[in-house]
Amino acid sequence: MKLYHTEWCPECEVVRQKLMDQGIAYEDEIVPDVRTFRKSVYEASGQYYVPVLVDGETVLTETAEIVQYLDSYTQNGHESGAASNPPLSSPDERSD
Repeated sequence: MKLYHTEWCPECEVVRQKLMDQGIAYEDEIVPDVRTFRKSVYEASGQYYVPVLVDGETVLTETAEIVQYLDSYTQNGHESGAASNPPLSSPDERSD
């Protein structure tokens, strides 16, 4: 499972907090603040907005659907794991 996000994004924080609260292990990729520089987000989801959660073939781009997916994730018998791995990149200083 991989989460694409920026550090300052409130919607991203909701998703990160949900992952932490449920103890779900995930790969953490902090993406640039400038949308057009978010090439990895675009490659994963076909758009530039964050948060984006990728779990195998499942790609979710809306906060509400991500939270709903995470709620069902542990209810469906997926095991919780350790907290996220360290970020793969650093954030820039521009708004979503």
